[in-house]
Amino acid sequence: MQQRPADTSTGWFGHPRGLSTLFFTEMWERFSFYGMRAILLLFMTAPAATGGLGWDAAKAGPIYGLYTAMVYLTALPGGWIADRLIGQRRAVLFGGLLIALGHLTLTIHNVGFFYTGLFLIICGTGLLKPNISTMVGALYSEEDKRRDAGFSIFYMGINLGAFISPLVCGFLAQDERFRSWLQGMGLRPESSWHWGFGAATVGMTIGLIQYTLGGRRLGAAGLKPAVPLEPAAHALLRRRILLAAAAAVVVACLAAVVQAAGLIEISIESITSLVGYSLVVVPLLYFGYFFMNKQWSGMEKKRLGAIFLLFLFAALFWSAFEQAGSSLNLFAERFTRNEILGFAFPASWLQSVNSIFIILLAPVFAWLWVTMGRREPSSPAKFSIGMFFVGLGFLVVAFAAMLSGPAGVRVSPWWLITLYLCHTIGELCLSPVGLSTMTKLAPPRVVGQMMGIWFLALSVGNFIGGQVAGLFETLPLPKLFGAVVAVTMACTLICVILIKPIRRLMGGVR
Repeated sequence: MQQRPADTSTGWFGHPRGLSTLFFTEMWERFSFYGMRAILLLFMTAPAATGGLGWDAAKAGPIYGLYTAMVYLTALPGGWIADRLIGQRRAVLFGGLLIALGHLTLTIHNVGFFYTGLFLIICGTGLLKPNISTMVGALYSEEDKRRDAGFSIFYMGINLGAFISPLVCGFLAQDERFRSWLQGMGLRPESSWHWGFGAATVGMTIGLIQYTLGGRRLGAAGLKPAVPLEPAAHALLRRRILLAAAAAVVVACLAAVVQAAGLIEISIESITSLVGYSLVVVPLLYFGYFFMNKQWSGMEKKRLGAIFLLFLFAALFWSAFEQAGSSLNLFAERFTRNEILGFAFPASWLQSVNSIFIILLAPVFAWLWVTMGRREPSSPAKFSIGMFFVGLGFLVVAFAAMLSGPAGVRVSPWWLITLYLCHTIGELCLSPVGLSTMTKLAPPRVVGQMMGIWFLALSVGNFIGGQVAGLFETLPLPKLFGAVVAVTMACTLICVILIKPIRRLMGGVR
């Protein structure tokens, strides 16, 4: 049930008081996520002598891609668990606890704890991320005109956390000034990476504290499952989930024993390959099931076809865009002169640039689409624009890689800043439009599943981006980035050609 606020005069900026609780919860969760993401690949590829894991990009890139893919993929079961079993309120709380525990585990310098920490963060994010947005919507009645403005305020919290966190976590993890301070205090300077992970732990913990203390402001939002089951059915489903969880633990333990005994070699590469095949097969099976189902009308099938095509373009867009934390992060670390006006800064600070541009440009784009009126581009046209700008960004960094050359001359950070400007423009053309288009095209009875498809596109894109990052040390960078340019520009051309056919499939939806 959605709750209509009783008293707008006591609300936060004229909105329900619960919005402030969810705003800061999401801000601190994004602080922990983007702060850790800014240093994750750099930590994996840093030499062991400086406190890193000492892996090459061929190993670290796919692991990074697998991690970020699973973060978005678990949003599907996370939403289902909340809807059917525990409600959004508990899902966000349990998810936050798992995230905080995962970041805390990463502060321990051990490969086993490293993988465990990533696993906990994946599970926690899957519970928290889809359900906190649902709770924001539950603060408003469907006819409440403040709903869109409330979500705009909420998303500002996302970008605020994403902007601040790389500055804090990156400084603690990488900055030589902080490492010198650690050494002066008699502490190991190479432990600085784990101070960065520790900052992410503190951020999520602060978010949990204020979420718990501010719970009374949320009213009844998210307290009960959206699709409550009969007590007997609820108990049966819970037993099945517990049995499945116990079976998964047993299988994991057996796999660990088999691995330790050397009977079967279970490598991260084999796990990555398995997930990769799954991310290709699952969408095809999913859409195949929908197309063959006779319950859909002709128009609904056409719109599902449009969703499928937009899904493919979105996955390719994210495969380039989400290299911000992988190949572009490595380029910032190894080939960029991280200094502006004489002030030196860690490479991870460049991860904040996209959020700065989002905060500055999002209102501009919102105004632009409204001002254009009937001349506003259609959704497929906006997808084409988004794809073009993400390719343009890689064209910029490909030129920078050519200037760097085989000798590894460090180039100006303005190359990457220009890239992130292009990517932000592309994101603003594609990401919010994609979310809106999914809700408009999907048949009403499967809107939730289609939103899951959008998260699946993010998951597929992140996985592909990780595979590309794995080639960072194998291919010459101009060739690697040039290949990304070629693929994205080819996709742009295909998307432009398909604008009118896709619009016909959309059946009047823009």
